Amino acid sequence: MSDKYEIALIGNPNVGKSTLFNALTGENVYIGNWPGVTVEKKEGEFEYNGKKFKVVDLPGVYSLTADSIDEIIARDYIINEKPDLVVNIADATALERNLYLTLQLMEMGANILLVLNKMDLANKLGMEIDINKLEKILGIKVVPISAVKKIGIEDLKKAILETVKNKKSAEIRYPHFEPYIKKIISILEKDEGLKKYNLRYLAIKLLENDKYVLDIVKNSSILGKLKPILDDMMKELSKKYGEAELGIVEERYKVIDKIVEEVVKKKSGKLTTTQMLDDVLTDEKVGILLLIPFLWMLFKFTFDVSGPFSAMIDYIFSFLAEVVKSSISNEFISSLLADGIISGVGAVLVFFPILAFLFFALSFLEDSGYMARIPFIADRFMNKFGLPGKAIIPLVMGFGCNVPAIMATRTMENEKDRILTILINPLMSCSARLPIYALFAGAFFSAYQGLVVLSMYALGVVLALIIAAIFRKFVFKTSPSYLIVELPSYQIPHLNIVLKNTWERVYSFLRKAGTIIVFGVILVWLLSVYGPSGYLGVEALENPQILANSYVAVIGKTLSPIFSPMGWDWKACSALLFGVVAKEVVVGSLAMLYGVGEEGLSNLIVNAFTPVSAYAYMAFCLIYLPCIATLAVIKQEIGWKWAIFALVYEVVLAYIVALTITVVGNLIF
Repeated sequence: MSDKYEIALIGNPNVGKSTLFNALTGENVYIGNWPGVTVEKKEGEFEYNGKKFKVVDLPGVYSLTADSIDEIIARDYIINEKPDLVVNIADATALERNLYLTLQLMEMGANILLVLNKMDLANKLGMEIDINKLEKILGIKVVPISAVKKIGIEDLKKAILETVKNKKSAEIRYPHFEPYIKKIISILEKDEGLKKYNLRYLAIKLLENDKYVLDIVKNSSILGKLKPILDDMMKELSKKYGEAELGIVEERYKVIDKIVEEVVKKKSGKLTTTQMLDDVLTDEKVGILLLIPFLWMLFKFTFDVSGPFSAMIDYIFSFLAEVVKSSISNEFISSLLADGIISGVGAVLVFFPILAFLFFALSFLEDSGYMARIPFIADRFMNKFGLPGKAIIPLVMGFGCNVPAIMATRTMENEKDRILTILINPLMSCSARLPIYALFAGAFFSAYQGLVVLSMYALGVVLALIIAAIFRKFVFKTSPSYLIVELPSYQIPHLNIVLKNTWERVYSFLRKAGTIIVFGVILVWLLSVYGPSGYLGVEALENPQILANSYVAVIGKTLSPIFSPMGWDWKACSALLFGVVAKEVVVGSLAMLYGVGEEGLSNLIVNAFTPVSAYAYMAFCLIYLPCIATLAVIKQEIGWKWAIFALVYEVVLAYIVALTITVVGNLIF
């Protein structure tokens, strides 16, 4: 008998799956990606009674219907990899919803162990669950635990060992569908090639018109006999239920209702804290009004608290750069190290405090139970623009920094919703653009400076919503996914869980996106110190006359005719190139290119821009190319194809908006 087993953890979001994974595996964790997709894959190991167990943490899903990438990953893994055991974690306080996934796993014929987590909370809510009766009805082992308090973990490990040794699959009967299921199975079993699958699962999925299973049987020898019979069944079921698949869903819930009625007893009593809070926090009107200050506090906490730490990191790397420059006599090597590599690493690490405090705040809200309610509150408004309610958190985070905002889309289950939210996120004006607005608004619109800066933020929001509606209709051609969200009980967050989740998310960014950012900074350095005539010297970084002969200047002068309708010279165009490294670099680049300090720049640009061309420049800086860090994280999350798509559409959109502002502005003023 094998001394190593492979087990999979699966459950709805917010059931405590990650907490249980950590409790089982400790520090023996390996993080990668699932093959062919950018969804994170987490694996770990533990030993018990001399046996080794490899634990695969499957994405959190509500069902295995395979409408989202997470559902596809979970389904394909269970069917194709055939783990020795599937550990299904369910929230004991919401058994009705959680058992839906359990039934689907049973349909697949998997070897299942059901874990009822949060039993301590269930008891507090006056719920009594008859574990023995539940085991008897389902025909599988059931283990009650509290992952947070580490209650029942040893019992779970013992049950895992017993269940992997005694593999078995259990069946749940669907009274109104059994005749159809048996008839289809009798046809499927005549094809030897299909016997490697669970035939009952195939039969149920054929009744649900599941594309994955239809593809499995389309080349089968029994297709000719199966198709007319299946068509007749579908017509018959459609008359009863409207759609056959809806009938299956309804049947599952009938079975679940009967199970819960038999095994769960609830003591009547006063309203719980969760119920009282939800009466206020999820109210259609009051909930939205309260959501605004909650998000503002999240935003305020993240960037105010992280600000000094980011400034300190920036100072340290600036100091290191100066030390390197003064210590190494070879100017090329010293500049490469100081202005290229050290600045590149600094550009990565300066994000560390922002990411750390953002993910700390998000993890805190997640563990408290409030985070799950935010999409529920915002869903109706967001749907009008083709966005799901869950998009609101990443979009609001974009006002601070688009990098962690894009990473925050990981909470979205539907892949198309997630891609759409990521694509429009760079249109939300991050804090790095503020120095640009402040420079131009102060120089050209001093009497209305605050209003002009605010208009940039408003323009970004309006464009994001319009683009979302357009992409939803013409690119994705689907409706935003229905909001199915577990509303867990409110609780005091557990610091160890919050800190562990924070570190895992920050480390993922630094590991994957960091290399691209460093590479981008070094590339811009090389373009600045080299030109068509060869090496210009590091003086080019400080001398505008020398820089005018660099590749950066060549690119700027090449772009200049394209932007001549807006009235921008080659120096303004070159500064936009530097802005790809980080948007706040645009101001420093303009100062360098015009040969003045940042303090005297506002006086000089009055001669290089008009109020109209300045406003158009501000709008272009809002919309055009994402910074290298944002582009890197887009690539990390959804791949190069969408990163390039985002890059192209934003440049085109920026040009159209800037040109429109220029034309209309010149007609009015």
